[in-house]
Amino acid sequence: MRRAGLLIALASSLCFAFSGPMAKYLGAAGLAPLEAVWIRMAGAGLLLAGVLAVARPSALRIPRSRLPFLLAYAMIAVAGVQALFFAAITRLPVGVTLLIEYTSPVLVVLWVRFVRRVRLPRAAFAGAVVAVVGLGIVVEVWSGLALDPLGLLLAFAAMTGCAGYFLLSDSFGDDIDPLGLIAWGLLGAAVALLPISRPWDIPWGAISGTATPAGGHTLPVVGALVWLIVVATAAAYILGVLAIRRLSAAIGATVASLEVIAGAVVAWILLGEALGPFQIGGGVIVLFGAYLAQRATAALPSPVREVRKPARVG
Repeated sequence: MRRAGLLIALASSLCFAFSGPMAKYLGAAGLAPLEAVWIRMAGAGLLLAGVLAVARPSALRIPRSRLPFLLAYAMIAVAGVQALFFAAITRLPVGVTLLIEYTSPVLVVLWVRFVRRVRLPRAAFAGAVVAVVGLGIVVEVWSGLALDPLGLLLAFAAMTGCAGYFLLSDSFGDDIDPLGLIAWGLLGAAVALLPISRPWDIPWGAISGTATPAGGHTLPVVGALVWLIVVATAAAYILGVLAIRRLSAAIGATVASLEVIAGAVVAWILLGEALGPFQIGGGVIVLFGAYLAQRATAALPSPVREVRKPARVG
C-alpha cells in the first residue's frame, strides 16, 4: 500500500512539474498570466466535474453550510495561488519560484504557534529557520536580491497563498469529497477571475500556432495548453488525492516537494532555464528545512496537523 502511494505521489509531482514550463509557452504565444490561469482553471475544472458527474456524482455534492469554506478555498487556495505563481514565473525562473513557494510550511508553523497558540516541537522551528536561511541563499540577499524584485514579491505572495491552502485543507472533513472540492474549487476560481482575466479578450487564435520562449524549444501552443489542463492540473490533482489517502501527511508532503526538482529539470530541458550554484545549494537547504517543519507538525494530532497535502495547488 505504501509503495503504491509513493509511486502515485511521485507521479503527481511529475505532472505538476509541467505547470510552470507549459504556462511559459502560453505566455510566449501572447497570453497574459491571468489569461493562462483562467484557461487552466476553467478547462481542468470542467474536465474534472464532467468525469465526476459520470463516474461519481455524489462527490460533487457540497453541504450548504460549507459553501463559505468552498468560496474561501476557491479564492485563496486556487485562484490566488495560481494567479500569483503564473505572474511570478514571467519574471523568475520556474525553479526559483517553486523553491520560494515551497517555503510555505514555515508560515504555517508560525501561524499555528502564534495565532492558534499551539505548542510545537522544536524541530518545527528548526526547520523554519533552516528553510529561511536556504531561501536567503536562493535569492542571494548579500547582493541586494540579485533576482527581479517584483518577481520575488509575487513569488512570496504565492507562498503566502500556499500556506493558506494548507490551513484551509485542514478544515474540511468527511462531509466534502476531496475530488469534488478540487473540481468546484477550480470552477469557482475561474468564475472569480472572470472580471480580471476577461476570457472574451483572450487571443484564441494564438493557440493554433507555435511558441518559442526565450532560450527554449518550439512547441505547438495547443499541445502545451492540453498538457497543462489534462496532465499538469487534472491528472496531477487526482493523483495527489489518491497518494495522500495511502500515505501519512509528512511522507506525502516530502514526496510532493520533488516537484521543485522535477519542475527545475523540465524548465531546464524545455526552456533552457538552468539554476545557478546558489539556487541549487540554497534549494537543497530550503527543501530540508521545509521537510523538518512538515514532519514535526504533521506528527501532531489533528486538528493541529496543519501541514498536509490532500492535493497540490501549483
